[in-house]
Amino acid sequence: MALLFTVMLVTAAGNTAMQSVMPSIGTALKVEDFWISLAYSWSALLWVTCAPIWARRSDKRGRKAMMALGLVGFIGSMGLCGLILWAGLAGWFGALTTLIVFAAARSLYGLFGSAAPPAVQAYVAARTPRSERTNALSLIASSFGLGTVIGPVLAPLLVIPFFGIGLTGPFLSFALVGVVALVLLRLRLPNDEPQFAARGQAVAYSGGADAAPPDEDELESDAEGADRKGQLTRLRWFEPRLRPWVVSGLVGGHAQAMIMGIAGFLVLDRLGLRSSPEEGASLVSLVLVFGALATLLAQWGLIPRFRIGPRAATLSGMMVAALGTMILSVASDVYALSLGFAVASLGFGLFRPGTTSGTSLAVTRAEQGQASGIVSSVAGASFIYAPAVGVWLYNTNEPIAFGLIAALCLAVTIFGWRGLALDSDLTRDR
Repeated sequence: MALLFTVMLVTAAGNTAMQSVMPSIGTALKVEDFWISLAYSWSALLWVTCAPIWARRSDKRGRKAMMALGLVGFIGSMGLCGLILWAGLAGWFGALTTLIVFAAARSLYGLFGSAAPPAVQAYVAARTPRSERTNALSLIASSFGLGTVIGPVLAPLLVIPFFGIGLTGPFLSFALVGVVALVLLRLRLPNDEPQFAARGQAVAYSGGADAAPPDEDELESDAEGADRKGQLTRLRWFEPRLRPWVVSGLVGGHAQAMIMGIAGFLVLDRLGLRSSPEEGASLVSLVLVFGALATLLAQWGLIPRFRIGPRAATLSGMMVAALGTMILSVASDVYALSLGFAVASLGFGLFRPGTTSGTSLAVTRAEQGQASGIVSSVAGASFIYAPAVGVWLYNTNEPIAFGLIAALCLAVTIFGWRGLALDSDLTRDR
């Protein structure tokens, strides 16, 4: 679990460190906010397409191989992005060329980095009983939360004033950290390559001594998910078992992506720091840290302490996120901005493990690899255009931007109240 936690933590820390400095980099390049947000879209689109492919491949090649591939994608993306932005800030490239090449390098994360999260989730889900699934997946999700604390905290410290590295320091530093994580993963995580075609529960988990023993009902339900040749039927996004969780994850994910896209620019504008990019990066990091701590409170404190189920976590999370959005809409100093972002992050910190575990519990144990691919794909879909749309609306009409985000949160609450299965049914061991 420590290794799996580390894999997710490193990628989360690197990505949030990047998010904390990109608004300031955009300001230094004299690029409009919308184009900075749009630079991530191609990577997100590739993530949506590739995550289910890698998830299915992990059933055949093993989870460890896919985790390693994901880390390679992260390392390559961060390293190249850092070098490209360094060249752009040094004046070697024009602003437009810098952004285009940056988007191309970032696409490596969507193409290959998408292999790691489904593999980690499937590894954990297949080794925990139904009654503990939400807590186990919440622990893995909290690695993202801890990463989003570490990333913004370290980002200002990694703005290196030597050799002209400056604001690109976090990119290059986390690429090196990723190399260390990859070496540890390859050396320390047991090899889980399957020795025969996946069939029911046996699959790639036969070598895992810590696997949760399935009962007869679980094996029976696994058999129902396979065809007569023993091959699993392919899961679709909107098949009846998954539809309520996918819709909730997709709509709520768009709200979260918009908040994440707006946050950095909001801090620079409300605090009047557009003319001081490096000082702005520090305060953006501070606000993101408060949000990350609130996410950890949800995933390390509230969910396990009160044993909150998938439905309750999803609905309560969306209501809290809507409240945080409204606080952000009127915040005018660093304290109010930190409070608003923390409340919104607390809500999303409940929501994300709720939809993840709900999707996992909706399918059989043998289908966990495919389910984790769908979860990752849905999460990626939220970042294709939502951050850019959110930033464009924010620059055009702030009340409409924040009103839309709150409306999406409330829409998930209403839809989930009527459509999501009860926690007592979902989490019952059988």
